[in-house]
Amino acid sequence: MSILVCGSMAFDSIMVFHDYFKNHIMPDQIHKLSVAFYVPDMEKNFGGTAGKIGYNLNLIKANFKIMSTVGKDFEPYQSWLTKNNIATNFIKLCNDDFTAQAFITTDLDDNQITAFHPGAMSKSHLNTIMDIKENIQLILISPDGKEGMIEHAEQSFKCGIPFIFDPGQGLPMFDKDELLNFINKASFITVNDYEAEMLSKNSGLSFQEISNQVNALIITKGASGSLIITNGNELNIPAFKVPNPIDPTGCGDAYRAGIAYGITHHWDWNKTGLLASALAALKVKSKGGQNHNPTISDIENLTGFKLND
Repeated sequence: MSILVCGSMAFDSIMVFHDYFKNHIMPDQIHKLSVAFYVPDMEKNFGGTAGKIGYNLNLIKANFKIMSTVGKDFEPYQSWLTKNNIATNFIKLCNDDFTAQAFITTDLDDNQITAFHPGAMSKSHLNTIMDIKENIQLILISPDGKEGMIEHAEQSFKCGIPFIFDPGQGLPMFDKDELLNFINKASFITVNDYEAEMLSKNSGLSFQEISNQVNALIITKGASGSLIITNGNELNIPAFKVPNPIDPTGCGDAYRAGIAYGITHHWDWNKTGLLASALAALKVKSKGGQNHNPTISDIENLTGFKLND
């Protein structure tokens, strides 16, 4: 039995502007904006929600598959996955498109301007759950093409396979009826605290009403830990303290890998949450979403329990 991760694969270009956007953008001239930022620092990383969740599942030796759509420029990412022994059987190549790309410019105040090209991600609906011949125990439906996310949720439900609805930054794509349909069909929902407020507002349901329709509503809160609402109870999971954190990019994806692992191993929510929190803490020590490399021993030493118990 395995975990199926549905979501985006993307290249992230992260640039640092050694000044403040506010010094270069005139508010009274915003209607005819024409600016350029000199960015001497740039990093290129392997990103996308499916890629980052899959990378973390691989660290903890989970049995999983990634289902995604990628473009004609995917070869470097393919090589990275192969190097890390991550299967690509269900990653579909779309030769007429580029792989999804994010271009992120950050100023000295940590403000960000991002341009995102969806590329092959917009064809995620070309993959179907029914294509997967292996036994799937749990499905993660993470940010991807809108049509693909809707169809994969419907297919998961019809196949009787529980799924985690993880809308992330894709949440604003969905209207009220679409969100209510996801909530009605999902077994679990994972969101950060900002997304949780948006989900509640846009669906018209309170946190308690949402949690009553799923096995668990899981809300991450960064350095403040996370909240798991299940069976009418609220469980607060502490964040592990990390001295001198480097980069939060991908911490949410690491956390979700821990949640999926705990669910498929039938752990209680406290143990599941602690593993998720530990993976997020170990990730924040490195730049990018796939550059950390803790061992199983590192993870077990932090959580205080064995992963195979």
